[in-house]
Amino acid sequence: MAKSSKNPKVDFFFNKATKWHEEYAKLRMIALDCGLTEEPKWGCPCYIIPAAADGRERNIVLIHGFKEYCAFLFFKGVLLKDPEGILIQQTKYVQAGRQIRFTSVEEITAMKSILKAYIQEAVGVEESGQKVNYKKTSEFSVPEELQDKFAEMPTLRKAFNTLTPGRQRGYLHYFSQAKQSKTRIARIEKYVRHILKGKGLED
Repeated sequence: MAKSSKNPKVDFFFNKATKWHEEYAKLRMIALDCGLTEEPKWGCPCYIIPAAADGRERNIVLIHGFKEYCAFLFFKGVLLKDPEGILIQQTKYVQAGRQIRFTSVEEITAMKSILKAYIQEAVGVEESGQKVNYKKTSEFSVPEELQDKFAEMPTLRKAFNTLTPGRQRGYLHYFSQAKQSKTRIARIEKYVRHILKGKGLED
């Protein structure tokens, strides 16, 4: 793939970074070297295959960071072969996504060729049409904080139940990923209007 250009709409993420600044820059370069298109999604740089004939963009990998590490997040990482044994399931609730974590720019530099190979495989997985075999929505537990919100707002429960199974799973994954209750509550509050309007996380 030919190298892609930086998207100015994503610069805010790199400019505001107070930690992992060099690491983010290196990860950005590697993703763009693989010919992916750079777009802002979920407040992070997301690298995608642009919309094809079906009009659907295909998310490949996202850059994000935390206190202890920064990472590449592969949206369908569970389908990758992972010959290096470096893919990490962020939490037990995450079905498809897998991270590769970093704590230094030297580490990223040393893994450059490996990371490009993983990205190329992820592109191949997406282009081949492979799908993740997700668990059914009924198999997921509803976070206590969401149950409390349902009790407070019966209209929210009704709206949630009318969402498509995929949208329901998306919310349950996102809410449950937060380790702290206050974070789960904040996430739920943020998306109450979205749910009431019948929208999913990405709508």
